[in-house]
Amino acid sequence: MEYDLQDIKSFVKIAELGSFHEAAETLHLSQPALTRRIKKLEQGLGTPLLDRTTRRVSLTSVGRDFLPKARRVLDDLEDSIMSIRELAERQTGQVTLACIPTAAFYFLPSVIRLYNEQYPKIRIRLLDLSANEGLEAVLRGEADFGINMMSGQHPDIEFLSLVNEPFVLACRRDHPLATRESVRWAELADYRLIGVGRLSGNRMLLDHALAGLSWRPKWFYEVQHLSTSLGMVEAGLGVSAVPSLAMPAADHPTLVSVPLIEPVVNRSLGLVRRRGASLSPAADKFVSILLQQWPQ
Repeated sequence: MEYDLQDIKSFVKIAELGSFHEAAETLHLSQPALTRRIKKLEQGLGTPLLDRTTRRVSLTSVGRDFLPKARRVLDDLEDSIMSIRELAERQTGQVTLACIPTAAFYFLPSVIRLYNEQYPKIRIRLLDLSANEGLEAVLRGEADFGINMMSGQHPDIEFLSLVNEPFVLACRRDHPLATRESVRWAELADYRLIGVGRLSGNRMLLDHALAGLSWRPKWFYEVQHLSTSLGMVEAGLGVSAVPSLAMPAADHPTLVSVPLIEPVVNRSLGLVRRRGASLSPAADKFVSILLQQWPQ
């Protein structure tokens, strides 16, 4: 029997979303039409793939075994089509990623440049969002994947750690603390501190890490973005605690970073994906280049 790829695609989408209703909306089908596709596929294979009740959809043992094979069929087909388009220099498409502004500004441009050199007609849609907003974009399927902080476990998110970076003190080169080898958090009590808002992932991480101290930072200025805080530091309005990745290059004419200790506070930055969701070949190739370049 010849199997319809649309039937296989429908099965994979139901398995990923766990719902006929959501899968039908995603595939722009009516539920009866989607049901007919699955019934036809099951009849062709001679066995049920899904157990359906009024409340939930689950995979049968055969369905669980068939799912990775079905994904591989679809991915191989898309990859083959992509390769043909490459040869014909007509490759098009789009990769969407949700990235915290720190990585979007300082690291991603070099990865995007390399990707565009290899796949010049694939568009890149970059959502530079806060940690919470970026995570939601990945969960909703608005982004293929994201670069985000590890701020807690989420059952529907897979996290691949890329770097564990410390928070450092950002100050002007003419500031009294600029020449220090390190600065204790408690020593910041005498200076005006510039911090990010309470809902920021970085702020929540710092508040949690410093909760046990007898002295806690009092943020004199509060902004929404790390780039804004660095601009205020450069203007001489105060000092700020930022992830090391957020700092400009060491040869910056005005800004300098100093390690913060007692305690050392780190944040884990990594790749986030929706659990069980397969990346398109275009997105998968982007991730491959990203992982190759990140250590540099």
